[in-house]
Amino acid sequence: MDKARQYLGIARKAGLVTMGEDNCAAVVGAGKAKLFLLASDASPNAARRAESILRGHRSPLVTLPWTKDELSQMLGKNGCSMLCMTDLSLAVRFASAMAEVLPQWQETALLLSRREDKAARRKAAGPKHDSRGKRRT
Repeated sequence: MDKARQYLGIARKAGLVTMGEDNCAAVVGAGKAKLFLLASDASPNAARRAESILRGHRSPLVTLPWTKDELSQMLGKNGCSMLCMTDLSLAVRFASAMAEVLPQWQETALLLSRREDKAARRKAAGPKHDSRGKRRT
């Protein structure tokens, strides 16, 4: 669990985690959210709002084992019950670290790992069009 905390701290310092309902909604709407996280003691209303924000988007929604107070201490923001990670590789590392300790994170870690592999394959394949818009063969 310490490893996962470290990844969360790295994401915070690098600006790759968004906190709060409005900020998360903006990130999800822009298509940049890779992993949506809820505090363990988030209210049922907050969970419904999170599901509503994610409707029509592919980001997985997962509940963290930490309370709002614990998240506030880790991240330096009070009353934080919703988080979004915006970097795929960091989200994969975080989910994998959580999966080592909590088995319910296995599926999320696998899903994110597959998405990272697909993104790497697309990047390695190069552009499909040249600078003039002509399709490469």
